[in-house]
Amino acid sequence: MKHSPAPTPPHFFDRRAKEARERAILAPWAMHSGLSLGRAHPEEEDELRTGWERDRDRIVHSVAFRRLMYKTQVFVNWEGDHYRTRMSHSLEVAQVARSVGSALFLNETLCEAVALAHDIGHPPFGHRGEQALDALMEPFGGFRHNAQVLRVVDQLERRSPDYPGLNLTREVRESLLKHESDTDWPAEFRPRPQRPCLEAQVVDLADSTAYNGHDIEDGLRSQVFHEEDLAEVALWNGARAAVEARHLGFLDSTTDQNLRVKRIANELLKICIKDLIRSSHERLQQARPESPTEVKAKKSMLIDHSAALAKEVGELQRFLYEHVYRHPKLLELSQHAAEVLAGLFGAFCKRPEEMPPWYQRWVGEVGKERAVCDYLAGMTDRFAEQEFERLTGHAPAWKRARG
Repeated sequence: MKHSPAPTPPHFFDRRAKEARERAILAPWAMHSGLSLGRAHPEEEDELRTGWERDRDRIVHSVAFRRLMYKTQVFVNWEGDHYRTRMSHSLEVAQVARSVGSALFLNETLCEAVALAHDIGHPPFGHRGEQALDALMEPFGGFRHNAQVLRVVDQLERRSPDYPGLNLTREVRESLLKHESDTDWPAEFRPRPQRPCLEAQVVDLADSTAYNGHDIEDGLRSQVFHEEDLAEVALWNGARAAVEARHLGFLDSTTDQNLRVKRIANELLKICIKDLIRSSHERLQQARPESPTEVKAKKSMLIDHSAALAKEVGELQRFLYEHVYRHPKLLELSQHAAEVLAGLFGAFCKRPEEMPPWYQRWVGEVGKERAVCDYLAGMTDRFAEQEFERLTGHAPAWKRARG
């Protein structure tokens, strides 16, 4: 009697298969995970995941990433449940970056990892918190959220007894150093490249694309400005015209303001993403770099909008600056951030024993002021306010005024 052959063991789409796929389909100027320079603390390769999939997973499971849920993007979370937070912003950046990266045959997973991590160095209260901490730390080296990202992933996160931080790959770590000056560029990453790799360039543009779109949506929701104020903004008008063409009569007849704004904001995002893909593709076809190394030696960015749309994006950003970021309601948040963080900074510097034991030990390694700054930068908005009340015995002035 003939026996049927033994069933073939399941074939997993493992790391080697994924690296082979990258070699087969990615553009020559894309980053390849199989060519990574590795980690500061060597580890065995994962059987199933590429190095950058592993980095992405470590970022998502980190404490710093979870805290983004309760950190301000533009509007503080007590204003309402539907406003963007640092976490939802980071997820939207990752979505845009993956869309652009995959369309251009770049390494989508590297785009995703960098996008998810790019804001985990932000302190509570958004950019206003960053400004407050920078002022407090001026005599001690200042505070920059881009530099703080690297401190978080290299030193402050704790996941293994074998090393500090998350032990991410060199490529992800270097890609997180956005807009750092030559003076501030870490020695281990020298010589400093002219430009970042294409995947990091994609994340940079995905960041601004995401916040341009959602800050309009959140600004309209909060009523710091109204739709008629956007009448002279070409990008908004173009998105509105596209919605009118796609949904005949909808904008004139609907009473659902939230749906109306969502449709136009989504169309605006679509316009920006499509232009970014097409314009970047044209630049890459003209430049035709033979490798990521050649990309990093270029004097100009290869990922960018067309000249026409870049002009409209600039107009939109000026509108947001005047109508949102400089709005009196949001300028009050600057005073609130300064009061809370100054109160906490002074209290913890006088009484470091009020910090958790790990940060008390950290004082001995980096100094009292930097250890306090690291602790404050990791706080969520609400925890910073709770600690302020605990240590000072009273609520912040803005909170008292709100009842």
